Amino acid sequence: MQKYKITNFSLPPFFEQSMQIFTKFLLLYNKTHNITGIKNAAIADENIYDSIYPLQFLKSSPKTAIDIGSGGGFPAVVLAAAMPSCHFTLYEPAAKKSAFLHLIKNELDISNMNIKTKRIEEDAAKTVELITSRAVCDTALLIKLSKGFYDKNTIMLFYKGQRAEEEILNLKNVQIFTRQKRKYIFIKGLGGDV
Repeated sequence: MQKYKITNFSLPPFFEQSMQIFTKFLLLYNKTHNITGIKNAAIADENIYDSIYPLQFLKSSPKTAIDIGSGGGFPAVVLAAAMPSCHFTLYEPAAKKSAFLHLIKNELDISNMNIKTKRIEEDAAKTVELITSRAVCDTALLIKLSKGFYDKNTIMLFYKGQRAEEEILNLKNVQIFTRQKRKYIFIKGLGGDV
C-alpha cells in the first residue's frame, strides 16, 4: 500500500523511496545547518503530502516549471520527484539551502531539476507552464517577481495560509483548494501584461 496517495494522480513507483532518502538527508542536514523547522520524520511526511496534495487539481501535465524560494525543498523537490516528465528550475538565493538542494538532487538522482543560487528577478525570464512557491511572500509580489516567466497558459500554484483569500481579491481565474490550514491557490490566464 502506498504511503502517499492522492486522487486523480499517479505517483511514480520510486516516489516513496525517494521521499525516505529526502527525509533522511533533510533531518541530518537540518541538525547542523538549520534548513527548515522540520525536526522529525512525521512532520517531514506531512510536508511531503502537503506538497503533492494539490496535484489532484492540476488539469494538465506541465513540462516546464519554476519554484520561487525553494528553501528546504518543499514543494519543489517533492514535485520534481512526483512529476519526472516536468523540468523544474529552483530559485534559492541562500547558499546553504541551495547547497542542500544540490545534495538532494544528486542523492535522489533527480535529472529533471536544476538549482539556481539566485533570486528569480536576477535571472533572464523564460516562459514556463507551472510556477510554484510556498511561504515566500504574498501573491501579488509573487506574480510581480515571476513576470516574464508566465503567459496566458501558465498555471501558478501557491501554497498559502489563512490570508489566501485576502491576497487574491483583485485577481480573476483563481481557484482555492483547502486542506486543513493550507490554502492552495491556482491562478491561470494572467497573460504577460499583469
